[in-house]
Amino acid sequence: MIEAAKSAVQIKKTIGAAADGKISLAARADYAAAAAVALTMSEAPASFELAGDTAWTLSVLAAEISRQVGKTIDYADMTEIDFKTALIAAGLPDDLADLLADADAKAANGALFDESGALSRLIGRPTTPVAQTVHEALNA
Repeated sequence: MIEAAKSAVQIKKTIGAAADGKISLAARADYAAAAAVALTMSEAPASFELAGDTAWTLSVLAAEISRQVGKTIDYADMTEIDFKTALIAAGLPDDLADLLADADAKAANGALFDESGALSRLIGRPTTPVAQTVHEALNA
């Protein structure tokens, strides 16, 4: 998130292939807190499905970055192939670009949306709001 937010400010846009797909990501600190809890559980499940409490789209993310920096940051939705090509052109390795483009394409179809609340229940508090995550990324 840190590099993506700072890059978006520099080029005045954020790119992706997620269309209006909702993404339920959480802050690293939330996942770290969940890992600490899980490691100390006497009977932890084999796996956890962990997601942020509030889902957002890449357009919402761009709008939040815009609000915080006082500049218009647009979201440019691309095809999966065009997004992968842009990531490679930006210097990402092919495998990572493929992984990110595939994740965005799946997000467009709802694969990264989760309303279970499992993460906040596990850590005993609400997950970090996207506005706070963006603020921390922009000021890192």
